[in-house]
Amino acid sequence: MLLFIFSLVMSACSEQSQVNPHVEIDGYEESEINEDIPVPADAEVSEVEFSNPNIKEGKKYTLENIGGEQGLYPPLNYFDEMKNWGWEELKDERKGHVHFFRKEDQIISIEISEDYVNLYEMEEGFEF
Repeated sequence: MLLFIFSLVMSACSEQSQVNPHVEIDGYEESEINEDIPVPADAEVSEVEFSNPNIKEGKKYTLENIGGEQGLYPPLNYFDEMKNWGWEELKDERKGHVHFFRKEDQIISIEISEDYVNLYEMEEGFEF
């Protein structure tokens, strides 16, 4: 019986390790909220509701499996593209599945979910 349980656990771990944290992204384009922020060119853009007074503007970008299973895996290739566009991830400010990036005096946040990311431009002078 113990061997059976061990086999099940190992099988589940093996399947989990095969999850790819990278989503296929077919190029990037300027976001609708700020031309300095890249977004996946093949993502579908829509409005996103927010009530946080620290947010200047936001959009939802839908792309199948961009955040991996249950939104647990940040899209590393997208984050690499953010760096290519001059954005620095503020890793110490990360709040669960919300990542913050800075470029000069601008701060944005990217909220990761399984099939979409919410992109928010923070108000000028935003402090954590």
